Amino acid sequence: MNNPLIRFFILLTSFVIVVFGIHVLFLNLNSLPIFNNKIIFAYLLNYLLALGVYLLLYTLRVKLKTQLGFLFMAGSFLKFILFFLFFYSSYKADGSINSLEFSAFFIPYILCLVIETFSLVNLLNNLK
Repeated sequence: MNNPLIRFFILLTSFVIVVFGIHVLFLNLNSLPIFNNKIIFAYLLNYLLALGVYLLLYTLRVKLKTQLGFLFMAGSFLKFILFFLFFYSSYKADGSINSLEFSAFFIPYILCLVIETFSLVNLLNNLK
């Protein structure tokens, strides 16, 4: 399995499924609402954006080698824009963002960001 795209896809998919399962199990074991706070949408959106950003960076890795860091930051900026468009208003509807709302979005965000970052570093280190 030398293809970085396949390796990234398997790594990201595996971790997102496992962490989502742990997240839902934690909520269930603590008698908290399991599928509230747009948790499925948050995991799916972060997953798809991570795939998209990595695919874009992989595609442009040779042509725009020196700009990959800026493109990566633009992808992170896009994620924050989408957070404010799709999540912030419903999370803030009651006047504050509680820990369940915060974790519903930011656990998958951080997970995908860490996997993207390490995968991009690995990709850049293997460029000649």
